[in-house]
Amino acid sequence: MEQKKKIIIDTDCGSDDAMAIAMALNDPAYEIIMISTVSGNVNAVQATTNTLTTIEYSETYEPPVYQGADKMLLKELVYAHETHGNDGMGDIGLVPKRLKAKEGNGILKMLQCLRDSEPGEIDIIALGPLTNLAIAIRLDYEAMQRAGRIVIMGTAGLGAGNVTPTAEFNIWQDAEAAKIVTESGLKEIIYVGWDACLGDSMLNPQEIEKIRNGSKLGKFAIDCNKNLMEMNRERFGDAYLDMADPSAMAAALYPECIEKCDKYFCEVDTSNGPSYGTVLVDVNYFSGKEPNVYICSKLYADKYKNYIYKTLKVE
Repeated sequence: MEQKKKIIIDTDCGSDDAMAIAMALNDPAYEIIMISTVSGNVNAVQATTNTLTTIEYSETYEPPVYQGADKMLLKELVYAHETHGNDGMGDIGLVPKRLKAKEGNGILKMLQCLRDSEPGEIDIIALGPLTNLAIAIRLDYEAMQRAGRIVIMGTAGLGAGNVTPTAEFNIWQDAEAAKIVTESGLKEIIYVGWDACLGDSMLNPQEIEKIRNGSKLGKFAIDCNKNLMEMNRERFGDAYLDMADPSAMAAALYPECIEKCDKYFCEVDTSNGPSYGTVLVDVNYFSGKEPNVYICSKLYADKYKNYIYKTLKVE
């Protein structure tokens, strides 16, 4: 029997994180050994609650959940309540009935897991602001070097931003943390940009109904995203879903769905101005600097969506 690949998930669990975590829990090739939470879409306490709820609804195994940083390194938090609801899960009354967070700090637990592992044994998948990862890098760089791939939902990819004209929410929420991670020199950092979940990769109303009606888990994953659907009805004219975290999770766990992913020299703008949180991607190699991170900017829509159907048990 083939050994499962171990992963750590770091999340600011809102409604699209919930779908992504449910997908990971139902991929038999992977084992989530722990989940750490961070403030972002909601505060870290609420993100922890939402993660526990998601694990219960997934009805598989139950990885331990630890709360991490509740503040950004420097910037004041700006929650995404308009996108995900005040509770991050569409305000439809979702709460865990049984599970509780484990004692201990998520950042320290992440580092301990890495110290106890073989180099490359554990991948990290980050779905929120990079505060936990940045602190972990500063606390114990050698432990973080033991990670395999670090796959991050973040950056605008090669496109426009979703919170400012050029910045994507997760990076913008804590650009100082993103700068530390991007400039860390860790060997395989893969940013899955917001552009990867747009265009043909957006879930259209028919696909949304297919997921919602196809399984109990699918219904959970769609219902908690009702705020995003309502917002997108105004943006796109219909209830589409641009699922940023599921696209990153699919890219991490099913790399066959990646259409475009190239390595560039990137740096994060932390200046106090309108470009704060922008990731500058040197597509044309003007800087002459060695590429430091991968930017995944496009998925094969059919493969990506089929992976969603499979892992959400849609029939």
